[in-house]
Amino acid sequence: MAKIAFIAPDKILLENSKQIAQELGCYKDTDFYFAQLNDAVELAKSLENTDVDVVISRYGTAHLLTAAGLSIPLIEIMITGQDLAQAFYEAKKQTGLSHPRITYLAFSNMANDILRLSRILDIELQVLSLNSTQDIYDTIDSLSLDSTDIILGGANATAYAARRGFLTELVQTGDCSLREAFRSAGKVLLARSSERKRTEEFRTVVNAMREGIISIDAHRRIRFLNEAAEIFLQQPGQQLIGQHIDEFIRPHHPLRAILPSIDDCFEHGHRIIDKILKIGPLWINFNFLPIMVNDTVLGIAITTQDVTQIQEMEIKIRNEVLTKKFIARYHFDDILGASPEIKEARRLASEFADVDTTVLLFGESGTGKELFAQSIHNASDRKSGPFVAVNCAALPTNLLESELFGYVEGAFTGARRKGKAGLFEMAHRGTIFLDEISEMEAYGQSRLLRVLQERQVMRLGDDKYIPIDVRIIAASNKKLPELVAAGKFRPDLFYRLKVLTVHIPALRERTGDAVFLAHYFLEHYTLKHHRSHSLAASAEALIAAYQWPGNVRELRYFIERLCIVAPNPLIDAAVLDRYWEDRDDIPLPPVHTVPLPPSSLPAAPAAPEQPLSEKERILHALECSNANISRTAKMLGMDRSTLYRKLKGYQIAVQKQWN
Repeated sequence: MAKIAFIAPDKILLENSKQIAQELGCYKDTDFYFAQLNDAVELAKSLENTDVDVVISRYGTAHLLTAAGLSIPLIEIMITGQDLAQAFYEAKKQTGLSHPRITYLAFSNMANDILRLSRILDIELQVLSLNSTQDIYDTIDSLSLDSTDIILGGANATAYAARRGFLTELVQTGDCSLREAFRSAGKVLLARSSERKRTEEFRTVVNAMREGIISIDAHRRIRFLNEAAEIFLQQPGQQLIGQHIDEFIRPHHPLRAILPSIDDCFEHGHRIIDKILKIGPLWINFNFLPIMVNDTVLGIAITTQDVTQIQEMEIKIRNEVLTKKFIARYHFDDILGASPEIKEARRLASEFADVDTTVLLFGESGTGKELFAQSIHNASDRKSGPFVAVNCAALPTNLLESELFGYVEGAFTGARRKGKAGLFEMAHRGTIFLDEISEMEAYGQSRLLRVLQERQVMRLGDDKYIPIDVRIIAASNKKLPELVAAGKFRPDLFYRLKVLTVHIPALRERTGDAVFLAHYFLEHYTLKHHRSHSLAASAEALIAAYQWPGNVRELRYFIERLCIVAPNPLIDAAVLDRYWEDRDDIPLPPVHTVPLPPSSLPAAPAAPEQPLSEKERILHALECSNANISRTAKMLGMDRSTLYRKLKGYQIAVQKQWN
């Protein structure tokens, strides 16, 4: 459909307008209609819901369209002095009188201009003002044939007057008026096009929003709503626009609860923010914003959002931020080894990655438990979520609760101003890896058990629970059943964790993998440190025979040391023996038979009669093992990580002594 609608009350005007439109190049953008007065109003109303941007009409038709409240912009073809002068000239010719008595039937929108021109031309003119179509017939019926010499007017008026016996002259519209009307219509088209562009931009923006937006005018009628609001209200916008909000929200309607807020906005101009109401099965967050001009409420903008969507958005944002900090780098391909033992462990872990449940990893220190945990995470449906690793042994009891579960502002002295999310919250929609869970204190075990049961956490100092969705992978280098039997580990927590278990074999249990990994690490570190080394068969035999109590971790860093300190390209057994002073297979003397040097413990006798304190026992063992951490830990019957924690706690500085 064309953008311009030209409505003419007579066919002469219609044909002239087509010629002018052709001349101005707007013919293709114009639809031409022949319709008189009331028919023209009905026609124009039918065009309101089409693509028509502007209507052109003249005189009485324009007056009636304006009175009918046409929503499409209207261009009125103005009567010019030239048009009136031509009509008066034709009137004189018809009557044969130099000063005929002329009666002009004109609608009120043109009466004043006609009177002003008649005075200038010294014409005896009577203007009878019209306001409706019926006025034409009533006015002509009230005239007598001897009261006027000729009647001037539009097509309807002159046609009816002629039938009543009057001499008539149709006032024609000149080309100048038509050109001006089409040019004005072109300006309207340009403005409407610009307005339509802005409207479409606005509509695209608001339709892209997840929130529903509803606009209500001062008469409480719905004026606008976006697509999200249509989905929320479960009705198309075409049916809702124009409806009175009170008629739409009938008694017992789920939205009845929002009417008091709407009333408050209209009566007091109050902004009502974040009002959460239960609408049917949903919890909806509402905002009511009064539209005010000069302190008068002209309408209300209402926004709605499903609380579930808000939670999902918060979760997505939180995960996108946190996954940049908590990323699992390793995959199953990074778990090296060709032995049947490691292949079986890798196969089990790979199968467990496909199911979303708790996994418990058993293995000595240095066997690669976190490597397995990260690989499980990266092979699971949670791979796009965060991977948060927690060393339970490194968390003191007084910090465990705040680190794992977070805290709110003012929860304790030194708490952050805005509080802090705990590691469980940070792992939401991802995986949390609890390493050395056997070292967790009893209180931490009880809190962890509740998280496993309820899948929600409460921040320290808070009074509400936060739901979490995390997969838990726990690891231990100690036998948890023995700790349970000794009363050092909660049995209910153990059985909660022991859903799927993977035993990661020690390096000494992996047939042929020690030599396999030694070659791999040597190749890696020769490239990294720009060295050129290879292993002799005698070195391979020694590596294969060694028990490797520190497992893969010990082998890796021993090979790196060799790569750096070995003077010759070929590394044989002699080179290994030379730079392998801290091998744990060297016989170690019993702790109680080795005298303590006076410099270490000045007041302590060589064979103390009273039991040594823990700090003294650690110092004693360090002295006996030449400050070798692995041998010291073995002598004291504890893990290397536990020993490091105690060294830090007792502020014992360890300096390696080389022979």
